Amino acid sequence: MNVEIPPHVRDTALQFGAGVPYALKVLAGQLVESPDLGSPSRLPGILTVLIDGDLFEDCPALAVGYIRESDRIEIRYVNLAPHTGSAADDAQDEDRSQDQGDLAAAGAEEVTGRQIADAWQRITRWLRQHAPDSRAALRPGASPSLLTGLEQELGVRIPADLRALWSLVAGDDGVDGAGCLPGNQALMALDDVAAFHRQQMDAQVHEDTLNVRRHEYDRITVWTGAWIPVISCGVADRTSGLYLDTVSGYLGRWSRYNEGPGEELDTLATYLEEAADMLEAPALATRDKPGLVGGALVWGSRLDPAQEERWQPLAG
Repeated sequence: MNVEIPPHVRDTALQFGAGVPYALKVLAGQLVESPDLGSPSRLPGILTVLIDGDLFEDCPALAVGYIRESDRIEIRYVNLAPHTGSAADDAQDEDRSQDQGDLAAAGAEEVTGRQIADAWQRITRWLRQHAPDSRAALRPGASPSLLTGLEQELGVRIPADLRALWSLVAGDDGVDGAGCLPGNQALMALDDVAAFHRQQMDAQVHEDTLNVRRHEYDRITVWTGAWIPVISCGVADRTSGLYLDTVSGYLGRWSRYNEGPGEELDTLATYLEEAADMLEAPALATRDKPGLVGGALVWGSRLDPAQEERWQPLAG
């Protein structure tokens, strides 16, 4: 199990005290042995663990947020821990803790938004230089009011990472029906997100009616209200795709063909970061191989036979 501390987290940590980097190093060692040391936070997919400042010189009490994946842990943020005081100050401490908790959550959301923005800008920068047709097919970002309306229609809070992405790009119209994401998948337009979510929820209502008469181990879950569809097999192809589970913070797969969920659990940020990595260093790409057909990005895993002669795999 690898524990990663990004440079911006290290920079933030130094602002709290000279002893904080050492405290984080000790915590990293503890997380290697006990990856589930933290407790679930209000942010999907983020676990929070406290550092007792009394154990380290020049280090205040800290709240550290991290994500756990199958083979790695990434520390996402470091904030001052909520203050605790005497019983006589319980009411004030509760308000203060709530305020600090809100600040911690806001700080974590800011970090998440920056990670999404950085990854997406790497992708669009590459598209602009190498695949202008694919870049031109991307829709502009959605306004805050539009996202709030979508949130109301879905009946579930849009997580900070997905809100950040949709603020930058609100769908992919694709080239010849194919999107620019690995597997030639496409970022769904927001109208399609709402319509597909409603369709799947209606399908679950039907299954729930049948589930009453099924044995427990035979019951079928098509969809849950906490799943937000994000990426589809193609621009107009809904046979499979990826949804964001707003409870766990991870991407999951839906498929009419009973495809497996995949070998790795991705957050939206890690998914986009890996896509950017594969474009910038195609020789190291493992999940899929990027290439070009004219001015469009086309991934090799779902290459149309009619495009094979024109497809130019990327090198380097």
